[in-house]
Amino acid sequence: MSIWDKLKKHAGAQFLDVIQWEESDHDTIVYRFPVFNQAIQDGGKLVVREGQAAIFQSEGKISDSFGPGTYELSTRTKAIWSFFESIKYGLNYPYKGDIFFVNSRQFRNQKWGSPAPFPLRDKKFGLIKLRAFGTFNYRIVDPAKFIREVVGNNGLFSAEEINGEIKNRLFDKFRNLAKEGGVSYEELDMQSEEIGAALVARLGGELQEDYGLQLTRFTILNINVDPKDEERIRRVEDIEVFDDKFDRYREMRQLDVMDTMAEKPGGSGGNPMMEAGMGMAMGQMFGNMMNNQQQPQRPPQHQAPPPPTGFHYNGSGGQGQFSAQQIAQKIAADRNGSHNIWSPGWASWKSWQQVPEIANLIPPAPSAPPPMAGAEKFHYNDGENQGELSSSEIAERIKANPDKKHMVWKQGFSGWQEASSVPAIQAALNSGPPPLDGPPPIGGPPPMP
Repeated sequence: MSIWDKLKKHAGAQFLDVIQWEESDHDTIVYRFPVFNQAIQDGGKLVVREGQAAIFQSEGKISDSFGPGTYELSTRTKAIWSFFESIKYGLNYPYKGDIFFVNSRQFRNQKWGSPAPFPLRDKKFGLIKLRAFGTFNYRIVDPAKFIREVVGNNGLFSAEEINGEIKNRLFDKFRNLAKEGGVSYEELDMQSEEIGAALVARLGGELQEDYGLQLTRFTILNINVDPKDEERIRRVEDIEVFDDKFDRYREMRQLDVMDTMAEKPGGSGGNPMMEAGMGMAMGQMFGNMMNNQQQPQRPPQHQAPPPPTGFHYNGSGGQGQFSAQQIAQKIAADRNGSHNIWSPGWASWKSWQQVPEIANLIPPAPSAPPPMAGAEKFHYNDGENQGELSSSEIAERIKANPDKKHMVWKQGFSGWQEASSVPAIQAALNSGPPPLDGPPPIGGPPPMP
C-alpha cells in the first residue's frame, strides 16, 4: 500500500511529530499525553525532560521506562519498536493506547498529622494522649510499577491523590515506633531526628515494593498534649519543683548550723553535736509542715548529723561530710557527675578540681579504646531485608550475594547510597588475611641423630 493510500485510509488521524510534556505545575505526578485517534509518525520524536520519565501502555502491556533524553520513534529505536511489535502496531497507524509522563522529581514538604489523639504510656506522667504534625518528602523511583499499581487509566494524577495513603502509613509507623522505643513525651522532641531516620528505613522499603515510591525524608515539627492531660502534667511538674526547692532549703539550713558551730564551738552547752542536731530537727520540722500541706503521703526523711572532720560534699555521690580519700573515690566512680566541696572558712562551694587535697588523689582518666574495624553502623536495605548493620556485616552480605542491590543510609547522607560506594564499606570489602610468603612447609622435622 502506498503512502497516499495510507493517508486516505487514515484521513481522520493526525500525525504526531513530537511527543512531550511541558509541565505547568509542580503538583502533578502523572500526565497522560492526548493521543486519541492520532498516529505516531515514523521518524517522530519522544522528548523526555529532566525530572521526567515516559511510558507507553496498550492492550494491558507497559513499555520500558524512558528517562531524560530525545528518542527517535522508528524501527531503529529497539526499545520502542519492540513494544510496538508486541502489540502488533505499525508506525503511521492510529495508536490505540496511552503515553504517560511521570514526574520523577522529589515532592517536598508534604504535610502529615495524626488524625486523632493517640495514647502514649509515659514514664513520668502515665497514660497521656498526644497529637503530632510534620512533613515528608518522596519521589517515584519505579514509574512502571506506579502506573500499574496506582494510576491505572487516569488522565492526570496529583500528589494529593497518593498522599492520603502515605500519610496513613506514616502515622501508623510513627505511633508504633513511639510505643516500641519506650520514649517519654519529653524525649519525643529530643529524639525526633532518630525517629525520622528509623521511620524512613522501615517504611521506605514497603512503599517502594508496593507502589514504586521512595520515602526520602520524615520530620516531626510539633507534638501537642491533649488538653485533658495538660493539667495533670502541670501538677506532676509542680511537685518536682517543690521537691527540688525543699531539698535545697534543707541543705542550706544544715550548712548554716555548721557555720554557727565553727564560729561558736561552745554553743548549746559546749555540745556542738547537739547544736547540729537541733538545726537538723528544725529543718526536718519545716519539711514535715510543707509535706503535710503539699504531699501528705511523703514519709519524713531522717539524716544523721555529719561527722566532725573532713570536707562537706554534695554531688552525684550523695551528700554529707567525708574524708578526702572517700570523696576521691566518689569522683573516680563518676567522673562526669557533679561533685561540689565545701570546708568551714570558705566563702562558697568549690569544684573538686579546685581542692588540691582531693584533686591529687584522683587517678588519671582511662583513655578511650580505639574504634573496632567495621563497627560503624548504617541503615541497610536490599529490597528483601532491612535493619541497622555495621560496615563489616554489610560487606559480608555483598560478598554473599553480589548481584543484589545493597543500599545504605546514615545521618548526614542526602539519600540512600549504593553500599559498595561508601568508603567504610569498601574498606571492609577489601579487608582479609594477608597472603602467605611462599608455599607452606612440607613434611616434619628431620630425624634425631
